[in-house]
Amino acid sequence: QVQLVESGGDLVQAGGSLRLSCAASGSIFSINAWGWYRQAPGKQRDLVATISNGDNTLYADSVKGRFTISRDSAKNAVYLQMNDLKPDDTAVYYCNADIKLRARDPVFRFWGRGTQVTVSS
Repeated sequence: QVQLVESGGDLVQAGGSLRLSCAASGSIFSINAWGWYRQAPGKQRDLVATISNGDNTLYADSVKGRFTISRDSAKNAVYLQMNDLKPDDTAVYYCNADIKLRARDPVFRFWGRGTQVTVSS
């Protein structure tokens, strides 16, 4: 069974930085892409950033220039460096991964349980 576990969430003041990590474990053949999403109270879950196995990245307009997504294939991990944090960045941050369990399997999307980021003004 594949598990994704996020870490690094915390309470930080506006203007501060955090680095989120997400590690995948289990029987994995390949990870095609990773993503970070976030969900604020009472709002839908929104895309923050994605990265492909070719290192193509995509960012939400609200985080461009402040957040950086990166991955470590050897560790089956993805990271989100968040700088110049704002109170509007407060949310639960979730990672996902598009994973093949075996060579001939289709790709399945797995999700972590989330990590809380709170930015105080």
